[in-house]
Amino acid sequence: DPLPPPLPKKQLQRAESLPEPGSSHRCYGDPEPRAGSILYSIPPPHLRRGEGAPPRDGPSWAPKKPLTKSQSLGEPLARSSPHKAPSPSLKELTFGTADGELGQLLESPAGVCGVVLGCQEASLARLSAHMQEELVGPEERQQLLEAELAGKRWAALGVLDPQPCCQSGDAWYFRVGFTFEHSQLQFAAKVPKPCCSSLGLQSSLGTHCSIQRLLGRFTDRLPRELVLPGIPGKQSQGPSREEPACPAPPPVLQVLLCAEVPQQTLADFVKGSHTLHRTSPGHYERLGCLLLLQLCMGLEHLQGQNVAQGDLCPENLLLVQCPCSPQSQQGQKEPLGLSLPRLLISSFFKAQEKQRPCSRSQEQDWSQGLAAPSPPAAAELNVGRLIYQILHVDISLENILGFRSKRLPEIPSLSIYSAGLKRLATLLLHRDPQERVSIEQARGILQVLLWGPRQELFARSRKSLALLRSWLEVKRALLLLRFAENSAGARVSPGLEEWLCCQYFQGVTEHTLYQVTQVLYA
Repeated sequence: DPLPPPLPKKQLQRAESLPEPGSSHRCYGDPEPRAGSILYSIPPPHLRRGEGAPPRDGPSWAPKKPLTKSQSLGEPLARSSPHKAPSPSLKELTFGTADGELGQLLESPAGVCGVVLGCQEASLARLSAHMQEELVGPEERQQLLEAELAGKRWAALGVLDPQPCCQSGDAWYFRVGFTFEHSQLQFAAKVPKPCCSSLGLQSSLGTHCSIQRLLGRFTDRLPRELVLPGIPGKQSQGPSREEPACPAPPPVLQVLLCAEVPQQTLADFVKGSHTLHRTSPGHYERLGCLLLLQLCMGLEHLQGQNVAQGDLCPENLLLVQCPCSPQSQQGQKEPLGLSLPRLLISSFFKAQEKQRPCSRSQEQDWSQGLAAPSPPAAAELNVGRLIYQILHVDISLENILGFRSKRLPEIPSLSIYSAGLKRLATLLLHRDPQERVSIEQARGILQVLLWGPRQELFARSRKSLALLRSWLEVKRALLLLRFAENSAGARVSPGLEEWLCCQYFQGVTEHTLYQVTQVLYA
C-alpha cells in the first residue's frame, strides 16, 4: 500500500500531547496508547528504541523528533521527576484539584512520587515567600512608604525618644513615628557618626532580610532635644533649663530613615549573655549559629552586588526584635536574650575600595598577615573571629593569623554545636587563603549544623547521594507536617527560624549536602 497521507502524523502528535477520553486514532505499527502516559514524559515503545528515531515499521517520513510538540504542551508535568525542580503546573496543584486530573497521576508510581515531591518543594517556596513578607513587610507597601517619605525632614517626623535606642560603631539610632495610611508607624532615624557615612551606597542594595533597609534620607539641622552621647556640646548633655543667651545652632547632618528599629548591637548581646551561655549552652550556641547564618546570607547578597561589608565587627551588626506573632501568649515578647533576633549588616563600602581600618595596629596586622587582602578574604577572617567572640573566647588578630601562636585558642565543648563551630572557625581562619572556606560554604556548614544531616546518619549506612536524597525528601515532608500540626494546634506562627529552615530545605540538593558533610565531618 502507498504511504498514508500526513493526517496520521497530526493524529499521532495530538494523541501523545493531549490524550482525550475514548480517542482511538493511532498510526499503524503503534501500540495501544496508555492513558496519561504523556504526563510523565514516557514515550511509546517505538520512540524508546532510539533518540527520536522513527519506528522500523512506521512511516519513513516521520520527523526525527516527533515529540517536539507534545513535549512543549506537556512540559509542565514532564518535569515531575523526583530529581528535578518543580514545574509551574505543580505549583498550581492543590487539594481542590479536580479528580479527573489527579486520576491520571495515579497510574504510575514513579509519576505519583515525582508529583508529590515537586508539590512539597513548591509548597516550601510559597511558605518561605509568605514568611519573608511577614518579616520584612510587603514590597508594594514599602515602595509606597518610600514615596510618601520623599522630601520629608525632622518636622514631619515625631521623635519618640530623645535618647538613642541603639548606638553602633558608626551611627546613633533614634525611634521616630510617622502617620501612614491612617496608622502610626515606627522606624529608626540613623545619624551617622563623623567620617562613617556610606549613604549613597546603602541606598542601592536592594531588599534582603539581613541588610538594613532604607526608606529615605535627608539633610537637616538636628533637633535640639536629641542626645548624641560622646559629642561635646548641648546634644551630649540633653536639654537643660539654663541655656546660654545665644546657644550654638544644632549641626546640619545627613540622616537615614531605616525600616527596622535596632534594639542593640551584637556586641551588646554577647556582652550580656555570659550567664545564658553558662546555664543554657545548647540554646545559646544554637542562637549563635542562627545569627552567623543570617550574617553569611547577608554577605552573600552583598558579594553578588559587588559590595562588601564595612567594619565587620560586633559593634556594627544590629539586632532587631522580630514581629510578635498574633498567636503568642497575649502578645508578650520573649526577652531578646532568649528569642532569635534579626541580624542586620549596616556598614558598607565598594568592593574595589580599601577597607577603613579600625585602628593603626589592626592595619599593621592586616598588612603583615595578608598581602593586599580582598574584601571576600577579609569577610572570611572576620566571620571566623566572630565565632570566637560569640562563644566568649578571647582572640586577637595576631592569634587569627598565627603570628604568636601556631594554634588557635581552644573552644570548649559545651553543646552539640561546639565541635562544628570550632571546625568552621578553623576553616575560616586557615593561614593559607587557598584553604579557607568561602562565605557560601560557611553558610552551608551552619545550615547542616542546625538542621542536619548529622554524623550519626552515616553510622549504619555508607554516605551516598542516594542516602542523602532520601534523607532530604523525608525531612521536607516532615517539615511540612510540622507546619500543618502547629497551625492546627493554634501554636505560634512561623517566625525567623522557620523561615531560615525553609530557605535551607527549599534550595539544598543531595550534591551540596555531600560536599558540605565531607568538609564538616572530615
